[in-house]
Amino acid sequence: MVARGEIARFWSLESLHMVSSDGGTESSALVDDNGSEEDYSYEDLCQANPRYLQPGGEQLAINELISDGSVVCAEALWDHVTMDDQELGFKAGDVIQVLEASNKDWWWGRNEDKEAWFPASFVRLRVNQEELSENSSSSQGEELEEDAGRSRHKHSESKHQMRTNVIQEIMNTERVYIKHLKDICEGYIRQCRKHTGMFTVAQLATIFGNIEDIYKFQRKFLKDLEKQYNKEEPHLSEIGSCFLQHQEGFAIYSEYCNNHPGACAELSSLMKQGRYRHFFEACRLLQQMIDIAIDGFLLTPVQKICKYPLQLAELLKYTTQEHSDYNNIKAAYEAMKNVACLINERKRKLESIDKIARWQVSIVGWEGLDILDRSSELIHSGELTRITKQGKSQQRTFFLFDHQLVSCKKDLLRRDMLYYRGRMDMDDMQLVDLEDGRDKDWNLNVKNAFKLVSKTTDEVHLFCAKKQEDKARWLQACRDERRRVQEDREMGMEISENQKKLAMLNAQKAGHGKSKAGYSACPAAPPPQSLHPVHQRHVTVPASVPQQQVFALAEPRRKPSLFWHTFNKLTPFRK
Repeated sequence: MVARGEIARFWSLESLHMVSSDGGTESSALVDDNGSEEDYSYEDLCQANPRYLQPGGEQLAINELISDGSVVCAEALWDHVTMDDQELGFKAGDVIQVLEASNKDWWWGRNEDKEAWFPASFVRLRVNQEELSENSSSSQGEELEEDAGRSRHKHSESKHQMRTNVIQEIMNTERVYIKHLKDICEGYIRQCRKHTGMFTVAQLATIFGNIEDIYKFQRKFLKDLEKQYNKEEPHLSEIGSCFLQHQEGFAIYSEYCNNHPGACAELSSLMKQGRYRHFFEACRLLQQMIDIAIDGFLLTPVQKICKYPLQLAELLKYTTQEHSDYNNIKAAYEAMKNVACLINERKRKLESIDKIARWQVSIVGWEGLDILDRSSELIHSGELTRITKQGKSQQRTFFLFDHQLVSCKKDLLRRDMLYYRGRMDMDDMQLVDLEDGRDKDWNLNVKNAFKLVSKTTDEVHLFCAKKQEDKARWLQACRDERRRVQEDREMGMEISENQKKLAMLNAQKAGHGKSKAGYSACPAAPPPQSLHPVHQRHVTVPASVPQQQVFALAEPRRKPSLFWHTFNKLTPFRK
């Protein structure tokens, strides 16, 4: 906390007072687009449980759930491909039990029979941990007793009341969110612009992105929500149409989410200096904002866009098919899920292309177009034996990206050095699984083999894996590659040419600037901490956690995935 004396070192209290364009003092009330004012009591909204409404509250809640002994499960947002024993691999939609979450970037969890580290940003917590805990009970008698308890609970609280609870949570969290956006725009941005000696225009654009546009959009959205909100009978509210009406407008979050890592880096650099720390704290105090650091406020839009699908899913759960809003809520849920998915994918791919560019720069003798000209994601990699029609075998390391398969050869003496040997256009290839035995076309005995056959020419590529399970992984990876290409096409997923060029330029600069001894692998995951055995853990959620509270982890900052550790082990200039 900064004392008032420290605040005075930057400005007088009068110079910081909010002044409107006509010279009058601006009210703290929220002004809508028509100029009318609506007073929202922030204290009232947060009274039930302020911790879970504040930025960063989700992370606090997760740690509390785990430390209290609750079973916490998370759902994978997308595939996590890994060949490192320290990491937990999974597919999108898989459920992972979170066992340790003290590290904000890497969590320790269980998937099937394996326990390992996994990136927190690849998952989101299930909405209702209590239901998961009940389902995980090992005793049939306990399950019957809990079922009876839930049945009595449903009788005691009608479905109308449950829908009322969800509607009210959506409305309250939306109003709190608007308050946060207002504080950022008026408490931080406005004051930063007054101090041109401390901030350049470019710095402010990097730190705050397009959050002012988001604030303007969310005010309109909340205004329409308020019109559809039935104060007398909240369960009759029909808010589904609001989400559908503003569906395209939510796309502005993509720019903000993509910009967020850069904002964090710029802010972190400034906060190393005491005068900037005092400045931002002074802004917070004078705006009478809650006790959350500026980076916590700047994370809220990233979290918010990923909360909407979870909230709508919960609302749909308590909306009967006879309800007039059922079809709109169902459509809104799918629409917002697609919006969040598109934003997450774009952000993930932007992070991925930097690593892919650095990988290409490390390959000796690279020829032809940059890998980023057509690809933006590594799907699978490993060793295969390539067989020619003359019966000659070639041991190669292959990297399967979207749209292309790259072939490299290891150095005979330095096995960590790779030489470029070519690539194949996966858009032109058809996958053919082969049974063990003699192949009639090639007149060869093959084992664990498959082919890639060109659709336009007579070109055929025969591959053999060392083990049956390796072959199965490659077959699945090839099918995944086609599926992801189709999904990207349907979602309009594209990385701009400028972003690709910038990634390659940065990779080339980094490659030239590193000595042979300086090219090192990604840091290892933190060591696992001792945990209580799972059977000793309690399986109930603390009563203080609201039933309808939505927990979401929306792309927090994370260190490079250990998945790329595999790349670094196969790149040059490594000891």
